[in-house]
Amino acid sequence: MKRLTRAALALAATLSLGQALGVTRGGQMVFGRYADSLFLDPVLNDANLDIWILTNLYDTLLQPTPDGKRVQPGLASRYVLSKDGKTITLTLRPNIKFADGSPITSADVKWSLDRARNPDNGAWVDLLGSIASVAVSGNTVTVNLKNPDPSIIPALATFNTGIMPQKLFNAAPGKNDAEKAKAFAEKPIGSGPFVLSEWKRGSYMVLKRNPYYWKMGEDKKSLPYLDTLRFEIIPDDNTRILKMQAGELQGAEFIPLSRVAELKADPKINMALFPSTQVSSVFMNNRPKLKDGSANPLSDVRVRQALNYAVNRPALIQLVTFGNGKPMKSFMSSSTPLFDKSQKGYTYDLAKAKSLLAAAGYANGTDVSILVTSGSANGQALATALQQMWGAVGVRLKIEQLDAASSTARYRANDFQMRASAWTDDIADPSEITSYFAVAGATEAAHTGFTDPTIEKLFVQSQQETDKVKRAAQYKQIQTIYTNASPIIYLYETPYPVALAQFVKGFNQIPLGNNIFEKTSIEK
Repeated sequence: MKRLTRAALALAATLSLGQALGVTRGGQMVFGRYADSLFLDPVLNDANLDIWILTNLYDTLLQPTPDGKRVQPGLASRYVLSKDGKTITLTLRPNIKFADGSPITSADVKWSLDRARNPDNGAWVDLLGSIASVAVSGNTVTVNLKNPDPSIIPALATFNTGIMPQKLFNAAPGKNDAEKAKAFAEKPIGSGPFVLSEWKRGSYMVLKRNPYYWKMGEDKKSLPYLDTLRFEIIPDDNTRILKMQAGELQGAEFIPLSRVAELKADPKINMALFPSTQVSSVFMNNRPKLKDGSANPLSDVRVRQALNYAVNRPALIQLVTFGNGKPMKSFMSSSTPLFDKSQKGYTYDLAKAKSLLAAAGYANGTDVSILVTSGSANGQALATALQQMWGAVGVRLKIEQLDAASSTARYRANDFQMRASAWTDDIADPSEITSYFAVAGATEAAHTGFTDPTIEKLFVQSQQETDKVKRAAQYKQIQTIYTNASPIIYLYETPYPVALAQFVKGFNQIPLGNNIFEKTSIEK
């Protein structure tokens, strides 16, 4: 009988443990995405196309729990909030590294947080607006606040606070932060479970296992289990499904809700509906004039209210989501903390819609346009249904289909009249969606141009209010004012539909939208 070497014994023990735990290491998962990422920088972006990839490349000090409602340790193994609520002391894990093997230092943490809270950087600075300074000593990071902030702990678990390597970023070509960010984001280095290996824009993206990732798997070895994660960019819903059914993909996102029942019946596919904070709405440009200088009827609140009253949401939910949704009652989801349960949203009332349009001077209706992502079955079904519903009150809807990148560029340039959109919270707090939808900050209230002085004041107050009852009252008032102003078309809440091969295990999309691949394995 041959004597086994120590290495062979160790390998056998590892394989035995992995098999006992039902986890297989290695292999590649091919995942179909509806659109490609645009810009892999955690600070200077506001698109889920980027965010749901960023969370696999960059780590944060704290991380959301799998249910998306709380936080847990991340790069920081522990944190302590002072009694006065103005100081957070975080302890970094020992021997943590970036994906290139370089150590993560407290200096990297300070620089990353200072960059993320720079008022000139990105759409999410409000999440960190309470930070007065960040101090470091050894493996201790001290975050000093200007005032107590009830949202700061979940903010430290949000994508824009991803820790980046200061030296590598500063070595990137460019004269300023924006130029360096653009260069660095082409070959980003973070400390998440994966690292970007290859990227052919508009076609595919390949992520490789980060060999220096700190988190351990069930077999007591570092995650992730997969060697490679390949994203194929397939904008057409039907093509993604056909490739899924043919076995060319092991996972696919944004499955049209009209196809859910069909895929649930397929024995080779696990058709998952993950709980979400996703709300679907239509952003309306509230400005008096559009980008081309033409007059905009949507600047009149009565027109915006009329369009909301002319939407038959129960019918829309059956038609577009095939019953897999529920009506929006607020601009935030019913799963978002401090959602006001007394909000009633908009009922279906054609007579009221016609009356409001007549009062606004549009008794004979008006023309409006909407941007919809090409290849999206859900988007096309929604726009067609709205076209028919609004036609009943004389409003003529023009549907403009654009690819995701072009639609996003038009939207960010405020060059749109309406745009179909879906939002998912990235933080277990109402501050993020409120700052994006309702506050005239960096995003100009979701690029609608909406502003209300009372909401602005209430939001500032809410960011400092530690009394839960008082803060809930502030958010109730914000939601009521916003609903009456109707900057958006309220539609519905829906789950995340993701198709997975039956042999794919351990994938999770948490209610905050993050695609978690670190524990995904191929179990054929």
